[in-house]
Amino acid sequence: MGINNGLRKWGILVGIITALLCIAESEAVAMQQTGPEARSPNVIVILTDDQGWGDLSINGNKNLDTPAIDALAKSGASFSNFYVSPVCSPTRAELLTGRYFPRSGVYSTSAGGERLALDETTIAELFKRAGYKTAIFGKWHNGMQYPYHPNGRGFDEFYGFASGHWGDYFSPQFLDRNGKLVQGEGYLSNDLTDHALSFMKQNSENPFFLYIPFNIPHSPMQVPDRWWNKFKNKELAMHHRDPKKENLQFTRAALAMCENIDWNVGRIFEQLEELEIAENTIVVYASDNGPNSWRWNDGLKGRKGSTDEGGIRSPLFIRWPGIIKSGLEVTETASAIDLLPTLADLAGVDIKTNHPLDGVSLKPLLLQQASPWPERLIYSHWNGRTSVRNGTYRLDHKGRLYNLEDDRGQYHDVSGKYSRLTKALKDSVKSWEREVGLHNIAKDRPFPLGHSDFKYTQLPARDGVPHGKVKRSNPYPNASFFTNWTTRKDSITWDVEVLAEGKYDVTIYYTCPPEDVGSTVSLRFGSRSVEGKITEAHNPPLEGMQQDRVKRIESYVKDFRPMQLGTIELEKGRGPLTLKAKEIPGDQVMDVRLLMFTRIDK
Repeated sequence: MGINNGLRKWGILVGIITALLCIAESEAVAMQQTGPEARSPNVIVILTDDQGWGDLSINGNKNLDTPAIDALAKSGASFSNFYVSPVCSPTRAELLTGRYFPRSGVYSTSAGGERLALDETTIAELFKRAGYKTAIFGKWHNGMQYPYHPNGRGFDEFYGFASGHWGDYFSPQFLDRNGKLVQGEGYLSNDLTDHALSFMKQNSENPFFLYIPFNIPHSPMQVPDRWWNKFKNKELAMHHRDPKKENLQFTRAALAMCENIDWNVGRIFEQLEELEIAENTIVVYASDNGPNSWRWNDGLKGRKGSTDEGGIRSPLFIRWPGIIKSGLEVTETASAIDLLPTLADLAGVDIKTNHPLDGVSLKPLLLQQASPWPERLIYSHWNGRTSVRNGTYRLDHKGRLYNLEDDRGQYHDVSGKYSRLTKALKDSVKSWEREVGLHNIAKDRPFPLGHSDFKYTQLPARDGVPHGKVKRSNPYPNASFFTNWTTRKDSITWDVEVLAEGKYDVTIYYTCPPEDVGSTVSLRFGSRSVEGKITEAHNPPLEGMQQDRVKRIESYVKDFRPMQLGTIELEKGRGPLTLKAKEIPGDQVMDVRLLMFTRIDK
């Protein structure tokens, strides 16, 4: 008995010593960054659009070379079991909030369903409260009109677009710079990087949080010759596991776009070195979902939109020189919901949010302090399908069970062999769907028009509804426009809520052939209206096909011209904003891309 007591006391003592050593190690790490000369670390989050797990040479793809991203991975931590959502806006919502996307009100990728609920706290808001300069350059995709706009969600600077995709990647029209419409300069991903580099230089003496959500390799498949020429006639060494499904030209374009991303990542690291801030900057790299075509993806099942491994497994690399060990391989399961708590924890930023987080801090894994790491369940959902992963197994949306350690490609259903585990995971999926409110998401949300804190509101065709003979230029709403407006009975409406009463200048972006000039249109909200007459022809051709490497499925674009419709005085309240024609002297009124409201008393 005495020996047992002695052993028990010795075990307790060893545990205390171990705990103290862990604390000492944590404090030593902290001291390395918090000496008298040090400041809070900068944070850069790079998120690519539709780049799969297999679209990197470091993950085994011999079809392309991504040396800068490979170097990033080797100089920090690489996660082999990191998961995102199957499509764009849900992943971004989870990254921004640390919560599963159904909780945040996101249920679609367009027409308002991509918007992040206004009571959610974003990672940018946390860092801004902590004294950071914050910026986003790229694809936002979580709400366009303020306060859903990035400038209303904690970002000091925004340059990019808020829709799910853009129709033109070469000096495109209608980019958003802090609410104001501007023209892009050059190839879009290069342009976004230019703005990021400028922001880094301007804030090199201040801690900054920089979010760079690139727009590629999302379609349209446009890429400059500099990157395309390598691939246009290239014989590919590696293919999708079902080669008959693969569109080789699409694959070549996607790979060229991925090499462009790599070039821009290299530019970011060159800037960090030039500014001598690389050692005090945390850099994160991930993708928002699986690949947007059937191409080599390490044998994984599914692609973008799928809740199988191929649709949700993403690369994740995190680098912080001197803090995170180079070449660290993390095999534990993690998710996009973990990025907010992880980055805040690493940077020492206080996590005060309106709602509890679903994610956990991965700092113990990154600093090799976790032993053992508790097993957890990670859920993936989209379009009525939910799958779940524990440490070893994935239960798919049809109730099939796969041992991912032995069968990463999900070929062999073992649910019959492990019936108890299968039932437990099925029950957990049902509980999760209830808990996150999957079937109770508030979808009746108007589009805000006007705000006391913001000057601009744009209402694109994407968010409008055509009536009568008016048609959308393409079934995919993002970057579309309205056309075939031919009768006085036709109309276009937007479901809006005016948040700030006052006077607004209204600009409509239109095209109209010479023979149809002269229509008079009216824009009405409640009892207030404004009228304008089309006096100038503007009939540019459709564009995009000249730059596309693969024929697109989305809308083509054209050069829309602004026309001052006039000034309207709006009162607070919700209702339809209606655009109608009063006179049509020709065969049609005009094609419409968007309305821009500018508060003139702001």
